[in-house]
Amino acid sequence: MYQDFSMVAPHSKRPVSEDKIFAASRQAGEAVTKYGFENVINSTVGALLDDNGDLLVMPTIIEILKNLPPAEIAAYAPIAGLPEYLEAAKTAAFRDHRPLGYIEAIATPGGSGAIRHTIWNYSEMGDSILTSDWYWGPYKTIAEEHGRKISTYNFFDEDNNFNIKSFKENLSRLLEAQDRAVILLNSPAHNPTGFTLALSEWEKVISTIKEFAKNKNKKIILFSDIAYIDFAGETNESRKFMKFFGGLPENILVIVAFSMSKGYTLYGMRSGAMMCVSSSKTVAEEFKNVCQFSNRGVWSNGTRSAMKILSEIFNNEDLLNRVESERQELKDLLDRRAKAFLEEANKVGLEICPYKSGFFITVPCDNPVKVSEKLKKENIFLVPLQKGLRFAVCSVSEEKCRKTPAKLLEAMK
Repeated sequence: MYQDFSMVAPHSKRPVSEDKIFAASRQAGEAVTKYGFENVINSTVGALLDDNGDLLVMPTIIEILKNLPPAEIAAYAPIAGLPEYLEAAKTAAFRDHRPLGYIEAIATPGGSGAIRHTIWNYSEMGDSILTSDWYWGPYKTIAEEHGRKISTYNFFDEDNNFNIKSFKENLSRLLEAQDRAVILLNSPAHNPTGFTLALSEWEKVISTIKEFAKNKNKKIILFSDIAYIDFAGETNESRKFMKFFGGLPENILVIVAFSMSKGYTLYGMRSGAMMCVSSSKTVAEEFKNVCQFSNRGVWSNGTRSAMKILSEIFNNEDLLNRVESERQELKDLLDRRAKAFLEEANKVGLEICPYKSGFFITVPCDNPVKVSEKLKKENIFLVPLQKGLRFAVCSVSEEKCRKTPAKLLEAMK
């Protein structure tokens, strides 16, 4: 009887389980200690590592950080974020493709903070949040933490293109049940598949949303998760889809989530921003006021030093050029690793989700947990998902990327 006693409020009682990614990473670390780094393939880490397994950080970013005055490191930032940072974040996110409309920004602790504020402020308790059937696990965690559920559509059609039919059907079903829809759409360089919507696919998504928005009683919030955009090809080419965010009906709100974690190698400093794009000045100002209030109510304010770093970069052309040059080296490294994995997968006949760019490649599989356990016996560590296995090309050497597909296929058979 006493074992059932609990002090936690009923809404926070959940099954106790270790996060899949961190569990796999912990086990890989133990294997490295026991068998040596060179004998372990650890593809669980969602960060750019060198071939020795050490974190890759852009030198210019650290140089700027070290040269900041102590007060700029230790002082509080404004609740909404430093004004110059918010302007720099808009420039960093949109570059040459800033949409037409009213744009407001609020600082958040990475993209996760933007997801949290969007779900909490733009959906009702008990609502379903729409995303693809392949999705980043914390979407579900954040939704459930705030009394919401995740509803999914099929991400890919039979030709491995974006499944606009399934998207439309499931959005329709959701809007029949509730008056507002929050859509979490992660592209380009989707986590976990590496898929990127083509411009024509984005156009269909926006057309579909506009069709549903003709019912003025419905409110649609499109959350554009661009966490990996700086590793998704040429800077402005990868942002062309943002032109579709302008000139939309006022009952469609676009929220873009910017993060400094990947593109600026500042994973642990937790700095990002959420930006709204709206045809309505009133809606944009409401966004700013509501999300600023949420900042105060949840984490108060963000990391001032990270905000200063981005501000310095976009106020100094030389610094910006240096950062982009250093990032290009990281992109080239990532591309070589992904190419090695894809070539070997094609050679041995290993099916993968359609990959365009990004940190991860995903292999569909019927028994992901069982297959991952089998691979662990060979010191190969992947992250099991609901419908497959995630391989982090960002953290594995080109040589090990080439070794893995054949081993993976063998374990699946």
